[in-house]
Amino acid sequence: MAKPNKKGPTKTVDIFCSQCKTQLFKYRKGGKGALVKCFIERISQDFTSTPCICPQCERLFARETIIRGAPAYKMIGGKVTFK
Repeated sequence: MAKPNKKGPTKTVDIFCSQCKTQLFKYRKGGKGALVKCFIERISQDFTSTPCICPQCERLFARETIIRGAPAYKMIGGKVTFK
């Protein structure tokens, strides 16, 4: 399979914890669908201190994985929202 486009889309979305509403990432998302995964190379700003854990409520919101040969965070359903 092909790797994701490194430059990626120019539109950024803000990703928040669904429990405490703390901002987690600014992410360059493509398409209109749900947020299932975040490629690490597309994260423009990271507000977390430890990967995949909310800095405010310390809840696990994603798992680190490799998708199409690139490191990514696989989101756990219902743990994050985005605008």
